[in-house]
Amino acid sequence: MLPHVLVRVNDDGTLTVRVDGEPFEPDEFAPPWRRSTFGALIDAVTQDRRVPVRVEVREVDGTAFTDIITPAKRRRPQPEPEEKRHEATAGASLVEVTGEGFVPGEDVAVAVIVAHTGATPTGDARALLDTAHLAEVGLTSTGAGEVILLGRVSGTQVIARPR
Repeated sequence: MLPHVLVRVNDDGTLTVRVDGEPFEPDEFAPPWRRSTFGALIDAVTQDRRVPVRVEVREVDGTAFTDIITPAKRRRPQPEPEEKRHEATAGASLVEVTGEGFVPGEDVAVAVIVAHTGATPTGDARALLDTAHLAEVGLTSTGAGEVILLGRVSGTQVIARPR
C-alpha cells in the first residue's frame, strides 16, 4: 500500500498536511507550508522513501485531485576538478533577467534551466546568472540567446534577453 499524503488548502493559503493520518509539520521555527512550498513539501515527504506516494490535495472550494508521485533518484554529484572550481569563481560576472506578473512568493523556473528564483511579495521575479555559465550553454550578455522565466503556480512566462 502506498503512503498517503493528504494536503488541505486553507483560506489563508497555508497547507495542512497529514501523512498516513499523522500531522506533517514544517521544521521547527520554519514558516507554515504554503502553495509556493509545495515542491519542498513533497521533497520532505519523499526524502527517506524509496517508494511512490499517493498525494491528495483538497482545495478550499471543495475540489480535489489525486496523483502518484515517485521520488527522484538520488545521484551523488561528481566532484569538480580543483582547477575548474578556481577557474569558475575567478571569472564570475552576473547578468540580470527580470519579469512581471508572477504570483507573490511562487517558485519561478529560469530556463535554459540553470537556476530557480522566487517571486517577490509584489509578484516580480529577478534572476542573477553567471556569464561564464551562460557561455557554456550558448548565451551571452550581448544579445545572443534568450532566457525564460516560468511561474510554477501562475504559468506566467517571460522571455527575455540577458542584460
